[in-house]
Amino acid sequence: MLKLTQTAAPGTPDIADIVENFALLDDWDDRYRYVIELGRGLAPLPDADRNDANKVQGCTSQVWVATSVRHGAAPVLDFIGDSDAHIVRGLVAILLAMVSGRTASEILAADPIALFETLGLREHLTPQRSNGFRSMVSRIKADAKAALAAA
Repeated sequence: MLKLTQTAAPGTPDIADIVENFALLDDWDDRYRYVIELGRGLAPLPDADRNDANKVQGCTSQVWVATSVRHGAAPVLDFIGDSDAHIVRGLVAILLAMVSGRTASEILAADPIALFETLGLREHLTPQRSNGFRSMVSRIKADAKAALAAA
């Protein structure tokens, strides 16, 4: 049974549950459907956040990632995102599940590309989608570095 446990970010499932669910799905058609389902579960991105500052460069599809920082003992970053492509929206959901609600240091230490490959996404998606995912990761890591520098 597929689980969608919530984390700190609304509409973002727990990354451990995503990995577990992928392991339960043997067929790649089922995995594609699951990725699309994850994207549908994302919280809606407000129109005000669909701007050039939040647009991720290097993606074939349109992708937006908005970042907010909570300051405390360590900066914690929260992300919301969206895409105009169903599969990419699902990739956004997977990435946000891994990084949203985490400290900047945790985000910088995380390896979303390794997870992407562990899930088999790299070999089953087009090179353009894989490059777009890398662009999203770069953007999020840059935001984490900026949050640390500002702290």
